[in-house]
Amino acid sequence: MTSPSADRALLFLDVDGPLIPFGGDPQEYPRFRHPGADLGGNPLLSRLDPRHGARLAALPCELVWATTWTDDANDCIAPLLGLPRLPLLDWPDTPDRHTALHGKTRAIVAHAGGRPFVWVDDEITTADRVWAAAHHPGPGLLHRVDPRAGLTDADYATIGTWLRGAPGAGRPPQARR
Repeated sequence: MTSPSADRALLFLDVDGPLIPFGGDPQEYPRFRHPGADLGGNPLLSRLDPRHGARLAALPCELVWATTWTDDANDCIAPLLGLPRLPLLDWPDTPDRHTALHGKTRAIVAHAGGRPFVWVDDEITTADRVWAAAHHPGPGLLHRVDPRAGLTDADYATIGTWLRGAPGAGRPPQARR
């Protein structure tokens, strides 16, 4: 991950589900060691694979937290992953009860401002995809992750391939044609 730039794609990242898998039998989840880290007594943090940090940082994009963890994502999650403080997506506290859209959908499209983006979440629906396609002038990938598994090798492959192939996504301005 390089410095923020209006030319880089954005990756909006949820925590619960993609980074911290949940659901099903808790015995199915690996327990990761976080040497010297204070997990604050939160048992969910032991499900956080520290290898996600390097994999996320290697993607050709600017990372943005899109999570209910809000500032705690920077205070708790980022250090465990070896990531710097990241920008936070701000979205309304009250969901739009008149549509089937996720509460984050409109805010993500607005924050992207026409830039290429990937949204990684476990709650993305067809309604979110249709709305984003109709309201976002640039390319976008709304990538749903299985919350029981979290981000997998296949997810990283899909996201990385998309970022490298989307017009303007992940390439410096001088490389574009």
